[in-house]
Amino acid sequence: MDGVELHAEVTGTGDPLVILHGLFGSARNWGAIARALGETHRVHALDLRNHGSSPWTPTMSYAEMAADVARYIDDHGLEPSAVLGHSMGGKVAMLLALLHPHLVDRLLVVDIAPVAYVRTEFLTYLQAMQGLDLTTLGRRADIDAALAPAIPDPTLRAFLLQNLVNDGGTFHWRINLAGIAANLPDIIGFPTVEQQFAGPVTFLAGERSDYIRPRDRQAIDSLFPQTRLAEVGQSGHWPHAEQPQRFLALVRDALL
Repeated sequence: MDGVELHAEVTGTGDPLVILHGLFGSARNWGAIARALGETHRVHALDLRNHGSSPWTPTMSYAEMAADVARYIDDHGLEPSAVLGHSMGGKVAMLLALLHPHLVDRLLVVDIAPVAYVRTEFLTYLQAMQGLDLTTLGRRADIDAALAPAIPDPTLRAFLLQNLVNDGGTFHWRINLAGIAANLPDIIGFPTVEQQFAGPVTFLAGERSDYIRPRDRQAIDSLFPQTRLAEVGQSGHWPHAEQPQRFLALVRDALL
């Protein structure tokens, strides 16, 4: 099967559950959630291409990323698997289910819709990270301070800095910033698809997030007719990190 070979963090026992992280994330961001869900499932948290420990590629369309995940499921005999995706990973999960429905038992989509977005802040983050000369910055705190003018939110900077690697005293980025920047229009978009996924789908929206809006319901229902929408109270775009117990309760219910 086509696609690159993705790195995975695997834990737990039971039926397979594949977790796909969002933009600038990695499987490691999902460690605590994966371990909790590992009580009932064999959890495969994947690094998508250009992220974490997976290969770097010059292109990263959703069709390509869905093919990567399809290859992983096929190579590891996980068919059919429950698939949970957040943000960019949610779009990958949706396209995977639409193009390869035999691989997906059920779908859980976290705070994203199958629509194009206008998100100029992602380019700001990329330009700020690419603009640093890491050879002149000897401490993580120095890099954090250098990013602060462009990215004033300390929680967001801490999330982005999880992609920073210290290799023998020299820092470098674990993610392919140039590859992500070149493909940003595709990443904030969503391809046109004629197929539907007939299996059960749960959308989990952050109460304080604007990523799933009322007008998105038509696009969701047109592709996923068996959809249930639930809200994670007192959370924004990262409900799994902001309200992990509420998030886990909703995910466990959707996996029953």
